[in-house]
Amino acid sequence: MKRVAILISGRGSNMAALIEAAKAENFPAEIAIVISNKSDAEGLEKAKAAGISTLVIESKSFGKDRAAFEAKLQSALDDNGIELICLAGFMRLFTAEFVQRWQGRMLNIHPSLLPSFPGLDPHGQALRTGVKISGATVHFVIAETDAGPIIMQGAVAVLGDDTAETLAARVLDVEHRIYPDALRLVATGGTQLDGDICRTSANASPDDALISPAVI
Repeated sequence: MKRVAILISGRGSNMAALIEAAKAENFPAEIAIVISNKSDAEGLEKAKAAGISTLVIESKSFGKDRAAFEAKLQSALDDNGIELICLAGFMRLFTAEFVQRWQGRMLNIHPSLLPSFPGLDPHGQALRTGVKISGATVHFVIAETDAGPIIMQGAVAVLGDDTAETLAARVLDVEHRIYPDALRLVATGGTQLDGDICRTSANASPDDALISPAVI
């Protein structure tokens, strides 16, 4: 069973989904600790309520010295025997050195179908572009923001009257479904990196299709 650290900065919505999934008897990963770079992150209380150890490493005190922050973070990860990292709304960039150390072992989730709409306001970007389908992506972390080998994606139709808020709510439901499944895949050795591509042992049904809009 893989020992996992979840890194958060805010409400911990995806963190809660991972913690809930990991309660299952056959889940191949244990949420060993939740670490926040902000002491007022709402997710800390949710993690404590679920019986998960928590730790705060305030990034603000390190200023722009990312390496010093990461040294303290790495020490905590080592102390807890962490094998995999899941970023769940963690709002701090890593150095290339830290990312390289955790290559193929650090996951992130982003609320768009990457490589479309990376960065801030992905739902607004989607609506302004007029796409008919959007969704969420779980990927391995690389030095480039919201990039890296894609592990799993989930999609939703974009409705004609959608706002960024209504689209975000539906995509969030998808995030909560795919992040635990992606972690399960990685923890069981069901992924293999082939350059910039992540190959998985799981396959979608060839009949699976989401078509939007539907013409009746």
